[in-house]
Amino acid sequence: MPDLRRVLRDSYGVRAAELHRIPAGTNTVNYRVVDEDGRRWFAKVYRGNLERERAAIELTEFVRRGRVPVPEVRRTLAGDLIDEAVPMSLWEFVEGETAEGGLTGPRWPAVGTVVGRLHRRLSEHPAATPTLRPAVEARDVVRSERNFDRLIASLRARASLSPFEEWACEAAQERRALLGRAGEILEGLPDLTVQVLHGDLASPNLMLRDDTVAAVIDFHPGRPNFTAWEIARIGCDPRTVILGDQWIDGLGELLLAYRDEHPAARVQDLTSTVAVGCAYTLGSTFPLAEPPPVGPSLEHYARARHQAALVMLERLPEVQEELHDRLGPRRG
Repeated sequence: MPDLRRVLRDSYGVRAAELHRIPAGTNTVNYRVVDEDGRRWFAKVYRGNLERERAAIELTEFVRRGRVPVPEVRRTLAGDLIDEAVPMSLWEFVEGETAEGGLTGPRWPAVGTVVGRLHRRLSEHPAATPTLRPAVEARDVVRSERNFDRLIASLRARASLSPFEEWACEAAQERRALLGRAGEILEGLPDLTVQVLHGDLASPNLMLRDDTVAAVIDFHPGRPNFTAWEIARIGCDPRTVILGDQWIDGLGELLLAYRDEHPAARVQDLTSTVAVGCAYTLGSTFPLAEPPPVGPSLEHYARARHQAALVMLERLPEVQEELHDRLGPRRG
């Protein structure tokens, strides 16, 4: 890999005084850069498809023009989004913490406002006009059945299992038995909105500062999916659900703030959030199917995600009724 200090100087005009690797990122190697003027930057060195990464940056720039809080990318001196020699991109450094500790208190409406603004802006993206699709398309239950069957057979065929793998096999069997319920949940929903989305709006990609959203980060290339699914990714994040019942009231606050910011949002999409999130999570083998060894952080997430799926399933009728009451037609 080329010398980053030289590339920062020659390609970006940034003279690095400090360069520290950040232990985060799956498809990137990340660095915190402090230049000679004391300004901090975030450098992402890519290991994947550059066209995909470029499309993700372009989507970030698109939503930034809609006043969504996202980091600003610094172009090279030649005006490029990515320096392909490394390859890398350079961003303003955002102070804050991720939402991985769960959403509580005033953070709920703060997140709802930003996600509403994000989806309102993305509904204008030229790649795809928002449209209605059958909710059953949110999770291919037949494919999920095959995936779980393969996973369970693979685990059972191993000569020995680690404690996590033993638990994962039991969890996979429990979820496999519930896939019929997941299909029934989706079949009972109305057609829902599909549009261009962030693509990975989970808690590690939401930066918080005190009770405000500092930035939405790490966009995927613009691809249509269900808005209810993306809201559930953050509003029903396992790390939040397992904190206790506060997530039920909190989600209502999030959705009310979302609607205030995005008045054109359909109430059917908002009230279907938990149902879609529940069915989608029940049908997902991640991270149960991850190859060994599974680290402590991912194991904790696997257990939290399984618990959250079961909690959402158990509480779904109650939560659906509450969301309908809170988000019903406005009276003027």
